[in-house]
Amino acid sequence: MWQIWLIIAGLFFIGEIITVGFLIFWFGVGALIAMLVSFFTTNIIIQTSVFVITSAILLFVTKPFVKKFVDVKPTKTNAYSIIGKKALVIKEINSHSVGQIKIKGEVWSAESEDDETIPEGSDVEILQIRGVKAIVKSVKVTISN
Repeated sequence: MWQIWLIIAGLFFIGEIITVGFLIFWFGVGALIAMLVSFFTTNIIIQTSVFVITSAILLFVTKPFVKKFVDVKPTKTNAYSIIGKKALVIKEINSHSVGQIKIKGEVWSAESEDDETIPEGSDVEILQIRGVKAIVKSVKVTISN
């Protein structure tokens, strides 16, 4: 019977590798513990009970501990990391054609938020990403003495 528990544990570990949620792992450990118990008893009810109980205990005891150290925060990708940043207009943005902006060395197609014409050389703020275009608004530069 120990071979079956070893196969079950292997399947759980393979499933964990595929899903990387650190949830199925504990069922694999429970199956390994049930495998150890199978060396001492041939009663399948005892082995299954050990599997279920140890898996549940490991899952509930270690989940908060793992959650504290493995903080999964979504990483902003290139596109969404530029929202709210300032950029330079390198090709006029108007209601008739798509302009271009440059931010962090990258050139993006851009449209104005409210179809205003924004001349080349102006500063803009990126409001959102729609498809492959940045939606921008003009930034008014104030000079103070």
